[in-house]
Amino acid sequence: MTGALRVEALSKRYGQLHALREVTFGVAEGELLAVLGPNGAGKTTLLSIVAGIQPPSAGSVDRSPEEVGWAPQQPAVYSKLSVAENFALFARLQKVKDAPAAVARMLEQTGLTERAGEQVARLSGGNRQRVNVAIALLGEPPILALDEPSAALDPAQRERLWRFVAERAGAGTAVLFSTHSPSEAQRHADRMLVLDGGRLRFCGAPAELIESAGPQAEGDLERALVLFLEGARR
Repeated sequence: MTGALRVEALSKRYGQLHALREVTFGVAEGELLAVLGPNGAGKTTLLSIVAGIQPPSAGSVDRSPEEVGWAPQQPAVYSKLSVAENFALFARLQKVKDAPAAVARMLEQTGLTERAGEQVARLSGGNRQRVNVAIALLGEPPILALDEPSAALDPAQRERLWRFVAERAGAGTAVLFSTHSPSEAQRHADRMLVLDGGRLRFCGAPAELIESAGPQAEGDLERALVLFLEGARR
C-alpha cells in the first residue's frame, strides 16, 4: 500500500504540559487508522496538528493542511444555513475549483440531496455529523481526520456514518479517526494507535493488541486495552 501520510517525532507542549511526546506513525492510502487512549492522552491534539489547526512544538507532518480534511467532534457548520448553503460556503472557503459540482457530488454521496434546502439546525444529530464530515471532503483531500465522529450518535446513525466513511476509504482516502470505543476501532479500523500521557504505546492491528494482552483479555479488545495500559504504566 502506498503511504498517504507520515508523522515523525511529533511533540506538543503547553508550558510544562507535554500533550504529545515524539509520536511517529504512517497511514496508507485507503487505510482506516483509529486513535485510542484515555482522556487527556493527546488524541485531539494529534489530529488537530495533522489537520494544521495548531502547530507542533517539534516534529513534522509530511502533508500540508490543504491536503487534510478536518472534521472536529462538534460539527463546525452554520445552523441557520441549509445543507447546500453550508456546502457552497465551505467549498468557496476551501477554494474548490468547481464549487457547484463539488456541492452536487457531496449531496449525492452523503445521501442528503432531498435535504439540500433544509436548515441544518433542523437535522438529526446523525445528519448534522454527515454534513460535518462531508464538508471535510469537499476538496477531495487524500487524508481525512475525524475527531470522535460517532460521539452522541445512536446505533443507526453510527452505521450510516461508518458506511459513508468506509466508502471514502474504499476510494483511496486515508482516514485517521479518534474514538473512545474499542469495539468501534475493532470493527472499523485496519490498525490502531494507542496514546497514553502523550506517548505512543502501541501501533498495530486490534487483533495484535488482544494477543499481546494474553489470555486474561479473553479475546476482548476493551479488556485487552485496559490490561495493556496497566502494564505500560508500570
